[in-house]
Amino acid sequence: MADRTRTMTAPLGLTLTVVPGATPGDSTLVVLHGSDGRETDLLPFAARVDPAGACIALRGAVRTELGHAFFDRRPDRTFDDDAVSARIAPLVDAIELGQQTVGRARHTTVLGFSNGAVMAAALLERRPELFTGGVLLRPQAPFRSSPRRSELALPVLVIDGRLDARRSTEDGARTAERLRRAGAGVEHVTLGVGHGITGEDERAVRDWLRNRQPAAPGGAPRAS
Repeated sequence: MADRTRTMTAPLGLTLTVVPGATPGDSTLVVLHGSDGRETDLLPFAARVDPAGACIALRGAVRTELGHAFFDRRPDRTFDDDAVSARIAPLVDAIELGQQTVGRARHTTVLGFSNGAVMAAALLERRPELFTGGVLLRPQAPFRSSPRRSELALPVLVIDGRLDARRSTEDGARTAERLRRAGAGVEHVTLGVGHGITGEDERAVRDWLRNRQPAAPGGAPRAS
């Protein structure tokens, strides 16, 4: 993979790494790393769950002690709507640059982990036209305000960890319900794992990507 990757900076300043797909125009994963991470963290995971697909990996613009994040948090680890909303435009700018590089695909899925899952959920709400689906690993709801009803019904997979010490037991459920109210068809899965990504997550995401179908109007879950 290393000789196929290309790292660049979008006009609004965000760094991204892109990997072309084996089948141009078929599928693209837009991946967002967790707190203290960088854009290359999820490239191996993306290659395993969608081996033939292209990948656009984004680096969070907020510097942290050990790496990067996608938005600012308060000292108590909470965040507000404005902190998340302010980061959307540079991400969209970077995604569009990545698409110019790898080509636009029939299926474009945003995949986020932890801090990146919060940001991915925000992108699905505010810019759903960019994607055909989403995968959120250990998310929290991105906004406290009421969700905006989307004209596009998108399939979304939300995966919680039952043993996750960094999330409450309701975080994934709230995120899933919020996206349903915004128009998405959501499949919510809870695994017996902690906060980190595991082989169980990998299998669940790989199977979902292989089998997913368009969400039904009104947010009904896809058929399995």
